[in-house]
Amino acid sequence: MQIKELMKQPYVIDKDISLVDAAKLMSFKDIGSLLFVSKGKAKGIITGGDLLKNFGKDAKVSEIMSKDIVSISYKDNLSGALTLMKKNKVKRLPVIDDSKKLVGIISLTDIALSSADIDGEFFFD
Repeated sequence: MQIKELMKQPYVIDKDISLVDAAKLMSFKDIGSLLFVSKGKAKGIITGGDLLKNFGKDAKVSEIMSKDIVSISYKDNLSGALTLMKKNKVKRLPVIDDSKKLVGIISLTDIALSSADIDGEFFFD
C-alpha cells in the first residue's frame, strides 16, 4: 500500500503560537502533532512529547519545535515509512509531493491500524 492511500491531512500552525495554544489544539483535534509550513514546505514539527517535555514553559512553538524534518514521498510504501521511522526514531512523517511540498502526514498508529485485518492478524504489502 502506498503512503498516499493512508496519509491524513496535517494540521498546520503559525510558529508563533504559544505552547498552551498548541496543546489545546492538539487536545481538541485529538492529534499527536502540528506542523509549521513556509512556502508549502514543512519547516517544523511539534509533538505531544515535545509539549510534555516543556510543560509549564511560557514559550512559543518556534522555540521548541523540531526543525530537522524527516519526510517521505506520497509515492512510497508503508514498509518504507516504517523503515524511515525506525531509523530516525520518529512516530510521524510529513508526506511530500514531487516538488517537496507538504501534502499529508502519516503516523505509526495509522500504519498499525491499517495493517490489522478483521482476524486481528497483521500484514504489510
